[in-house]
Amino acid sequence: MPLARSLSVTSLSGLEEWDEEFDREDAVLFEIAWEVANKVGGIYTVIQTKARLTCEEWGENYFLVGPYMESSVRTQVELIEPCNAALRRTIDKMNSSGCKYAAQCDEPPHIAAHFHEWLAGLGLVLCRQRQLPVATIFTTHATLLGRYLCAGNVDFYNNLAEFNVDKEAGDRQIYHRYCLERAAVRCAHVFTTVSQITAIEAEHLLKRKPDIVTPNGLNVKKFSAMHEFQNLHAQSKARIQEFVRGHFYGHLDFNLDKTVFLFIAGRYEFSNKGADIFLEALARLNYLLRVNHSDVTIIAFFIMPARTNNFNVETLKGQAVRKQLWDTAQTVKERFGKKLYESLLVGQLPDVSKMLDKEDFTMMKRAIFATQRQCLPPVCSHNMLEDSSDPILNCIRRIGLFNTAQDRVKVIFHPEFLSSTSPLLPMDYEEFVRGCHLGVFPSYYEPWGYTPAECTVMGIPSISTNLSGFGCFMEEHIADPSAYGIYILDRRYRGVDESCNQLTSFLFQFCQQSRRQRIIQRNRTERLSDLLDWRYLGRYYVSARHMALAKAFPDTFIYEPQEPTSATGFRYPRPASVPPSPAHSLHSSPHHSEAEDEEEPYDEDLEAEKDRVNIRQPFNMPNWNKNQTVSLPEKN
Repeated sequence: MPLARSLSVTSLSGLEEWDEEFDREDAVLFEIAWEVANKVGGIYTVIQTKARLTCEEWGENYFLVGPYMESSVRTQVELIEPCNAALRRTIDKMNSSGCKYAAQCDEPPHIAAHFHEWLAGLGLVLCRQRQLPVATIFTTHATLLGRYLCAGNVDFYNNLAEFNVDKEAGDRQIYHRYCLERAAVRCAHVFTTVSQITAIEAEHLLKRKPDIVTPNGLNVKKFSAMHEFQNLHAQSKARIQEFVRGHFYGHLDFNLDKTVFLFIAGRYEFSNKGADIFLEALARLNYLLRVNHSDVTIIAFFIMPARTNNFNVETLKGQAVRKQLWDTAQTVKERFGKKLYESLLVGQLPDVSKMLDKEDFTMMKRAIFATQRQCLPPVCSHNMLEDSSDPILNCIRRIGLFNTAQDRVKVIFHPEFLSSTSPLLPMDYEEFVRGCHLGVFPSYYEPWGYTPAECTVMGIPSISTNLSGFGCFMEEHIADPSAYGIYILDRRYRGVDESCNQLTSFLFQFCQQSRRQRIIQRNRTERLSDLLDWRYLGRYYVSARHMALAKAFPDTFIYEPQEPTSATGFRYPRPASVPPSPAHSLHSSPHHSEAEDEEEPYDEDLEAEKDRVNIRQPFNMPNWNKNQTVSLPEKN
């Protein structure tokens, strides 16, 4: 099942820019989705992060349409009165019918409407059925039938051409929704999807090849201070270490300075998100670390929301014990400091044997006694409602990772989204990601993959797969992804056991890296953030809108594809300096000295400058006029 090159994978700087003028006052763009100001999944992130760039292009002629959720409106929407009389009459009529609407615009004759997912597809079908003068675009972020098939442990990608789609949809009682999605795909002037892997899926399941692939981007925030993200990593890591001290109280028999934090996060789809293969790889990694007598400890976090009734009492107790120990240490320190200060005031060297009295020793003994623990540190931080049938917990029971002293791999299952207000782990998701060393996302079904993308822009290495849109995109644009901290797991052409062994190898190599090698790798990973900036990826949405306007209004807008130029863009070359992993290192052992590290040549500024020449400057939105030719690279 080879990947056919199309507009999206003609690398970014090979995509032609548009310098034509476009009369914004003569066109309006509506973007319709269920996740407008309504956080459900990744589409919310797509729309929210892309909105600023789209506003720069369309100005006040850009509107987002979504469900009116009172709780979301209070925090995310500013209610305004429309200044256009026709629009005001329309909104008043909608309000009288029970529809609430907040908008402001003029009344242009040319309308483009961009619909996301089948939930919004009915509006597109009705626009075409009623022959409204609207240029329509439909984007599927993941096919409905594809999600259901993969959730049922079907050999999905090897049988794409064999599925009886009507029967499969009917068997899963989603035929009505599948028909709506397929009708929207067929009716749209332009059909897009988010990755090449999903384009192949859509061609087989929805029976139409996407016109353009529109990869998902992010608003990349650049820091003014050099390497500030490294400082943020250190600060967030310290907060995670505090949680770990409490969670493993009484069994803190490992060195936190030699502890590596891994995590997987997202919807609780045990197989689709790769939690099954991750756990199996952790068991194999645990064996490798033990037989090699490694002093490195791995703590793997599973951040996946599930049904719970409360926090685990033992977990909360751990954080209380940690805080009590800290308060005791602070009290003894203050008493010690006061005696030292008074001794120095009178010009005498302190008698160390008298600095701590019996009361101090009693306080410390009580604190130490409080850390005694008869049970092992809990694997799950919450009380699960379906403990006996939970896939993650059952897998942990099978592989035997119970956080014992002998285990070099520890597991913490946190079945709730992270929040800074949590009494257990008071950190936002972004802060938590910054504090980890590696994100692991070995997904079997992942049309794009925002979690590894978010890791990348924050300078955190990640493991993805060649069955995810993100993984395929990075393979397309980076000559050696692992050198930049993007490990691509092969789940497409290998069996489960082979993929698991490859994942174990990635993890074992990462554990062998020195601290300096990890810092260098984070620098490289963070430099890839330009690849994921909407300033680059937004041009594909611009292309889709131009194509739709040209098809809907051929007398006004012209679309003429052209052959791509010989300069087909960029691929980040492999860095020539310090190897990112001991697998490629000149050292025969990972336990080399820091002095040896210092002898290895590495110039961060020079290497960053070499990378920058491989990527264009950020895309600036041009002004366009109608009756102009819109030239785009032709699909191969």
